[in-house]
Amino acid sequence: MKKHNFSAGPCILPKSVMQKASEAILNFNDLNLSLIEISHRSKDFVDVMENARNLSLELLGLQNKGYKALFLQGGASLEFLMVAYNLLEKKAAYLNTGTWANKAIKEAKMFGDLVEVDSSKDNNYNYIPKNYTIPNDADYFHLTSNNTIFGTQVNHFPKTDTKLVCDMSSDIFSRQIDFSQFDLIYAGAQKNMGPAGTTLVIVKEEILGKVSRNIPSMLDYQVHINKDSMFNTPAVFPIYVSMLTLEWLKDLGGISEIEKINTKKAELLYTEIDTNPLFKGFVADKEDRSKMNATFNLTNDNLKDQFDNLWKDAGINGLNGHRSVGGYRASMYNALSLESVQVLVDVMKELERKS
Repeated sequence: MKKHNFSAGPCILPKSVMQKASEAILNFNDLNLSLIEISHRSKDFVDVMENARNLSLELLGLQNKGYKALFLQGGASLEFLMVAYNLLEKKAAYLNTGTWANKAIKEAKMFGDLVEVDSSKDNNYNYIPKNYTIPNDADYFHLTSNNTIFGTQVNHFPKTDTKLVCDMSSDIFSRQIDFSQFDLIYAGAQKNMGPAGTTLVIVKEEILGKVSRNIPSMLDYQVHINKDSMFNTPAVFPIYVSMLTLEWLKDLGGISEIEKINTKKAELLYTEIDTNPLFKGFVADKEDRSKMNATFNLTNDNLKDQFDNLWKDAGINGLNGHRSVGGYRASMYNALSLESVQVLVDVMKELERKS
């Protein structure tokens, strides 16, 4: 029986997506060839690429608004570099909310002055800083919308005239916000879209071409736009699975519908964390809690072995917390069912009954 997969990444995927993807590996579009055997220049795959890019913009409400969708490689880690390479001329501003923001800051420092407008490092990143000031002369302001390791999520984005760049790797397509407030969005596929190997970049084309440096072709967003995201051989299988997942989301009713489901899942689990005396949440302020990654600890570490045995026996996978936080982390990406969250909650209740 399929396990209840709370892994932080790679993500759980819809059953229908897994089925279609497995069929395509054997015989894609009745070609009697595998998806991973055909040319990426063939019409069959070009159609996949175009559909994936168009669906991305459609679901985010960014069609015909000057945005381009790209499927690139290198993960969000390469985007830390590419954002600065393409946008940082003199100074950039960053909000430091955890490990991935730190990595983005490290890369950007190589290209110009960097202002860290605020940080939650003082309390091991268990909250989202607020009331910070973005410099008016910054080339862009960068923030991470969801922090998988610490279980925090930005719920109020700043109103600013500065270009807004956001790493949405772990919560893109999970909640309805005004995506047009962002000038550039990037997200690794392996949280809410598909397997690792491709990265979605949504960029407002008019912001490009403003830096004076020469940009290597592979790191130049404009080059990839001009080649319809096919400048080099793309990651065919991850893009195809991402397309299937986006189709699944559209058929479900889009982001507004999945947000309702995600809210129910988060409320179910956080209610148990707050009312069960054997557990406590890691995040300091409830309004900063992530709907994608719930982090929590036992109030009595002596119960660890008992709890671990209970959730493993219940068919739960990937619940251990990151080493920098400890405890537990339940990742509730789009394809995780409400039923799986209920199984976890039932295990937590069972621990309380037995203790």
